Amino acid sequence: QVQLVESGGGLVQAGGSLTLSCIASGRIFSGNGMGWYRQAPGKQRELVADITYGGSSNYADSVKGRFAISRDNAKNTVFLQMNSLKPEDTAVYYCNLYSPYLATEYWGKGTLVTVSS
Repeated sequence: QVQLVESGGGLVQAGGSLTLSCIASGRIFSGNGMGWYRQAPGKQRELVADITYGGSSNYADSVKGRFAISRDNAKNTVFLQMNSLKPEDTAVYYCNLYSPYLATEYWGKGTLVTVSS
């Protein structure tokens, strides 16, 4: 089993920055992909950004140029640096890990990001 614990959410004014962190523990194999998703009230969960074990990243169009995903494989940690935040970025942000070896994905419990206008 794999556990994911997010941190770093909070309240920030529009234009501000936050950094989210997610630490994975448990039965982790190399080669996994990690990512961040978000779910705003009344909306479906959507991909924000993901990153392969080798460091290749992918972003939603809505966050390109503002957010940056990175990871530390030695510490089983993924980060999301969020800059120039907008009220529409307000959501619960979830950490995700996909293990191709186990063909399984895991989710954290989420951390709330609130951006005030």
